[in-house]
Amino acid sequence: MGKVYVFDHPLIQHKLTHIRQIETGTKDFRELVDEVATLMAFEITRDLPLEEIDIETPVSPAKGKILSGKKLAIVPILRAGIGMVDGILKLIPAAKVGHVGLYRDPETLKPIEYYVKLPSDVEERDFILVDPMLATGGSAVEAINSLKKRGAKSIKFLCLVAAPEGVEEIQRHHEDVDIYIAALDEKLNEKGYIVPGLGDAGDRLFGTK
Repeated sequence: MGKVYVFDHPLIQHKLTHIRQIETGTKDFRELVDEVATLMAFEITRDLPLEEIDIETPVSPAKGKILSGKKLAIVPILRAGIGMVDGILKLIPAAKVGHVGLYRDPETLKPIEYYVKLPSDVEERDFILVDPMLATGGSAVEAINSLKKRGAKSIKFLCLVAAPEGVEEIQRHHEDVDIYIAALDEKLNEKGYIVPGLGDAGDRLFGTK
């Protein structure tokens, strides 16, 4: 069963509170999501492998540690996931960026894949799939399906706010995917919105209704 990590870092929690508030406008919302994504990227990369190399400091030879070359890819679920990408790239600028686009079928309400573009060396990369919200989990499960269908072997899911129902849905379908979140909220309401949540992340990021 995939693990669930809730980041309780004070800076993440402080900024998340401002993200949730209804009076936070588009500009501030976008900047805060970007900042929280950077902080979460710091936490999610804690277990990246290192290798030791010989270096020269201004004083003497020394041993230093560098990342051992593990290839990373960030994949936002369109469209709201885009708001987290730049924040992660600030810490991992060499990561490649893919995209997964999904829409909800108006009759079945199931997510349908309409666009997928990934780095060519899929099997060699660790993927970080990002979306600010994990509500019912339907889109996340379908996005993970899209990655696996194209050869992805290592996938982590990163989001700001999750409902228990969404976490359970990912765990039911993808036991090998760990979930990283800033807050595990109370529930979904009858409209499928996370309570207390933060509203529609896409609309608040891009100023649409």
